[in-house]
Amino acid sequence: MQRMSLHITSLNSGSNGNCYYIGNETDAVLIDAGISCRETEKRMKALGLSLQKVRAVFVSHEHTDHIKGLSTLANKYKMTVYITGQTAKQGPGLIRHLSKPFTANEPIAIGELLVTPFTKQHDAVDPHSFIISCNGITVGVFTDIGAPCKEVIRHFKQCHAAFLESNYDESMLENGKYPLHLKNRIRGSEGHLSNNQALELFIRHRPPFMSHLLLAHLSKENNEPGLVEKLFSKHADGIVITVASRYEATTVFSIGTTSGTSRKSLHPRQLGLFG
Repeated sequence: MQRMSLHITSLNSGSNGNCYYIGNETDAVLIDAGISCRETEKRMKALGLSLQKVRAVFVSHEHTDHIKGLSTLANKYKMTVYITGQTAKQGPGLIRHLSKPFTANEPIAIGELLVTPFTKQHDAVDPHSFIISCNGITVGVFTDIGAPCKEVIRHFKQCHAAFLESNYDESMLENGKYPLHLKNRIRGSEGHLSNNQALELFIRHRPPFMSHLLLAHLSKENNEPGLVEKLFSKHADGIVITVASRYEATTVFSIGTTSGTSRKSLHPRQLGLFG
């Protein structure tokens, strides 16, 4: 039997909302639900994806850009919400009747998908990231990370494809208009990954079978999509590099065990949409 691919897309990525889709032909999950239910529906329909296949939403942490659309979406589609107890206390009460807890490093089966949470460094009450596996294919979601700790590195090494935070350019942040306390929070050990930190993680720890890298959670004020795309493309070595937008979904990529394909590749001129 031919092994199924995993289909992935970033529905939105940035401080204005984060939502990532991973699924096979029968089951899917969302990592975070930081855009409205209506916008989630609209973008998935445009991509030919069905919300009826989404069995669960996994919540990384309680910040608004990761849970903004969670209550409406989960209640409308009766999706199970996997969320830690500490995070649930900070999040919207409307989804508690649909909630189930998870524990780091304990895989959860969603149909044929296996979702494994793991801890990370971020300024939230109980932050986690996730890898999603099916039939020998693994996709990771690595955003809102203050530093590439051992857990992040260990799970990144398993991925055929990954959503990887590349939040800020160090010079743009240093010379930008943010107050010093905010700059220090962003570049601190519980803030976000810089372009250079993400690039080092990619170069040093990517596995030989990685086929796709989606650069995620870019700062609107302290980064530029063209800069990020150029920086990583120099070191891609055949890996498809995509910059996830804060305004629209990416294409849907199909990730296999030997090589990944996409329905449509992003053209460089589209970089202007990311802002």
